[in-house]
Amino acid sequence: MQNAPDDPKPLRRGWTTGACATAATRAALHALWGAGFPDTVRITLPKGERPRFALSYTARGDGWAEVGIIKDAGDDPDVTHGAEIRARVAVSTGGVTFKAGAGVGTVTKAGLPIGVGEPAINPVPREMMTREVMDMAARFGQAPDVEITISIPNGDKIAAKTWNPRLGIKGGLSVLGTTGVVRPFSCAAWIASIHRGVDVARAEGLTHVAGCTGATSERVVQAHHGLSAGAMLDMGDFAGGMLKYLVKHPVARVTIGGGIGKLAKLAQGEIDLHSKRSQVDMALWAARLGDPDLAQANTALEIYEAKGADFANLVAQHALAAIEARFGGHGMAFDIVVIDRKGAIIGTSGTGTAQT
Repeated sequence: MQNAPDDPKPLRRGWTTGACATAATRAALHALWGAGFPDTVRITLPKGERPRFALSYTARGDGWAEVGIIKDAGDDPDVTHGAEIRARVAVSTGGVTFKAGAGVGTVTKAGLPIGVGEPAINPVPREMMTREVMDMAARFGQAPDVEITISIPNGDKIAAKTWNPRLGIKGGLSVLGTTGVVRPFSCAAWIASIHRGVDVARAEGLTHVAGCTGATSERVVQAHHGLSAGAMLDMGDFAGGMLKYLVKHPVARVTIGGGIGKLAKLAQGEIDLHSKRSQVDMALWAARLGDPDLAQANTALEIYEAKGADFANLVAQHALAAIEARFGGHGMAFDIVVIDRKGAIIGTSGTGTAQT
């Protein structure tokens, strides 16, 4: 397992919403077709792992059964940790179909793996649940014609803390997962959301997108360039995750905005801007500014307080050069916007007219 940055102990992994929905589906089918609710249920994940889940909720009626399972994300700081994922299975016709219950979103924008108007249940979880239907139908001698409704109590409130509203997923959470496993601090979910943001922006015909390191820089860049909400990508520290995907799925123009410290690291050639994985090289900036005393500075902000706009613009220029050297040549123009803590623009580099 992966370790947290400051913790030598192995971290406990968890299970995705898709895995929980699949387990709930299997347990509900067990009740629907006559064997009652099991105490626990075991499923097989795409890579062959076979976790067991305890049931947290059960209900049944004429032609349907429902099971809830509490999502355990392990030691990952996942906003859906502790949420109850419920699956209601009902006798139907025409194979396996899916519905969004309360707290599960509906897709309203093109560019996502699921079509507009569909419940936000991703392809792999759909495949996993369908496989359970087929397996259980064969086991109980039933026709594999089942409507599966996934619901997540309070999912609409939890979704407000995710990128779903920006991606056009309305009304609740998505049912996600490609392996069924949540690996602590893998950041895979964040980077996947960046990718989906690019997909949606391209599907909407946007030609200018922006990735920012935080909420303040995002607000400033959006206003500065007059960009729509759909053009704003939740880059955070993952400049590399965003730019690598954009190389394969390009747009005409990309803006990167952030504070002086994060962008100083980008200007050094770093593409993971997290404080645990990259640091500002004071000696490098002292040399670039021609002031050896700055090598003793503790932070980029300290250098900025000494050099002001000269440092901010130098950071912007070197950041632009680093990005163009590594990610240029794919028909994209780049620009950099450096922002202070109060939300003022203190440095820029790159040219072009903003397009929305």
